[in-house]
Amino acid sequence: MIKLIKEKTLAVTGHRKLTADLDIYRLEEIFLNQIEKGIDTFLVGMAVGFDAICFQILEKIRDKKDIKIVACIPCKNQSKNFSIEQKEEYIRQVNSANEKILISREYTPYCMMKRNMFMVDNACTLVCFLRENKGGTFNTVNYAKQKGIEIIKI
Repeated sequence: MIKLIKEKTLAVTGHRKLTADLDIYRLEEIFLNQIEKGIDTFLVGMAVGFDAICFQILEKIRDKKDIKIVACIPCKNQSKNFSIEQKEEYIRQVNSANEKILISREYTPYCMMKRNMFMVDNACTLVCFLRENKGGTFNTVNYAKQKGIEIIKI
């Protein structure tokens, strides 16, 4: 079990639906800059979209740098409504993660929110892809603001 050290941990949050303005090269640059500042653990919520892209970029970085990727899984059946391709990638990523943290055994209306709060509570920085002022990403960013952690918008 990885011991999460808040000062060395970064969390990501973003929309499932991606827009053309998501710059993956800028995202990789942000991660590398944070690693230079001492970040070595990355919390990923394992949703499709932004989370999956972050995981793939972090895997590429992990091949060269000593970092850990922690899969923060809101519930056991998170991938139930994913497409076949999304499920295959989800399983691959879960198996690739350095650590898996299961927030709730069963789906509840609050398990995603609890996962997001867990990630913010255990990180010093939140990287976010926020384009709508509603939904889980919006709520997570507001929670991070309340907690006073650094927020980096992409």
